[in-house]
Amino acid sequence: MVLRYAPSPTGPQHIGGLRTALYCYLLAQQNNGELILRIEDTDQTRYVEGTEEFIIEAVKWLDMSFTQGVHVGGPHAPYRQSERSELYQKFAQQLIDQGNAYYAFDTPEELEEMRQKLQESGVDQQTYNYISRQSMKNSLTLPAEEVKERIDSGEKYVVRFKVPTKEDIRFKDSIRGHMHFQSSVVDDKVLLKSDGLPTYHLANVVDDYHMGVTHVIRGEEWLPSTPLHVLLYKALGWIESMPTFAHLSLLLDPSGRKLSKRNADKHGIPVFPFDWFDEKSGETWSGYRESGYLPEAVANYIALLGWHPGTEQELMSMDEMIQSFSLERCHKAGAKFDLDKLNSFQQHYLRNKSTQDLGALVRAELEKAGIVISSDALLYGAVDLMRERITFAKDMVQSGAYFFEPPAEYHAKTVKKKWKAEPVEMLKEFTEELKAMAWDHGSLHDGFKAFVEAKEVGMGKLMAPLRLALTGAAGGPGLFETMELLGREESLARLQQAFVALPV
Repeated sequence: MVLRYAPSPTGPQHIGGLRTALYCYLLAQQNNGELILRIEDTDQTRYVEGTEEFIIEAVKWLDMSFTQGVHVGGPHAPYRQSERSELYQKFAQQLIDQGNAYYAFDTPEELEEMRQKLQESGVDQQTYNYISRQSMKNSLTLPAEEVKERIDSGEKYVVRFKVPTKEDIRFKDSIRGHMHFQSSVVDDKVLLKSDGLPTYHLANVVDDYHMGVTHVIRGEEWLPSTPLHVLLYKALGWIESMPTFAHLSLLLDPSGRKLSKRNADKHGIPVFPFDWFDEKSGETWSGYRESGYLPEAVANYIALLGWHPGTEQELMSMDEMIQSFSLERCHKAGAKFDLDKLNSFQQHYLRNKSTQDLGALVRAELEKAGIVISSDALLYGAVDLMRERITFAKDMVQSGAYFFEPPAEYHAKTVKKKWKAEPVEMLKEFTEELKAMAWDHGSLHDGFKAFVEAKEVGMGKLMAPLRLALTGAAGGPGLFETMELLGREESLARLQQAFVALPV
């Protein structure tokens, strides 16, 4: 089994493209097959600098390996289509010689005039097809001598496929079942552009054949083009080697519209794997990595956008997804993006990281914020106390910075409601007892309980101001576990700081 992921470097890689790559990867791994990363860069007018590197980095980030490709080489190199133009020209000429393609010399103005005339005549299809080609400037309507003269003189032309009339086109889609089209709805697409480079239609068929691709997984926007591709396989004599097609459903935003960068942004959904700065518009679009998402959470979530494993299990490692994946359980209907669900996946994978791995992520965020970490023991202890309370490593900067530095400010509502004269006086008494208390969370809890019982007050009356003094916050992980981690000296210093900073 041979699959390929073949993005175009015309912009940053959309998350929908990464889903396609992931499905290709899962199927290839499941069948011990080959996976090719091919760059389809024949549209040089739309090429965007840096996007090829962006694509390669994105598949690496999601931990997808390729057996062949632009970044690893392989037996079918080169893997950039712009470097394979001679091959496409060869097969375009073969199609012309067979009578399956023709030269077309029409100017953009003439093409627009043709469309206007068809529209005015009430013709539904304003395309270059088996009817309109008869009135256009091409090698089907011009004498052979004139065609040669035009080419020899350097006049610009394109090569178009000559779609046969009244032909049934049938193929099976692994997701959508048996498909049936009439050739009358297929227009004479350009195969070779005036710059000598192929269009997607010719290039992907030639490359898939020569690279031995057996399965083509791509977005449903390519489904209307597949009848043309079937005709090309037939015309080139490759119909027996035609790959199995699978056209994936659209990704939708929460309102049911196609997930684009603009409407995704309105819902707070990143649409690219990494941050991307658009030089043309001057806009920066947020990415999953910089937003703090873990690659394993993103991979798990996007795998389920359009596919179901057939069980109730949703949280799956890459190995589990490889074992369970099948094209037959991919959905035809569009898949709505649910940010809350993605965040729940993120929480799961974050919480299940080892203390050291999560500590490394948190350390990077704290250092970025200029927060000094005094020891690994403090960092790892804080991570273990906070892992159930954070969704992203960066959350520690806002909700757990007090582990590493005394509070610079105190939660205003808690100050107003809980920092009263009576409990503060009791807290000062308790501070004296703390100086002689054993410093582990069990002893601290028991000592605190004995103190409030002796004072005949509820634990809540003193616990809120105690937490406030130590952390500046209204809530958090276990208070006595927090005190144990902070240590006796730091805890007592913070209490004294609060008594000064928060007079009653």
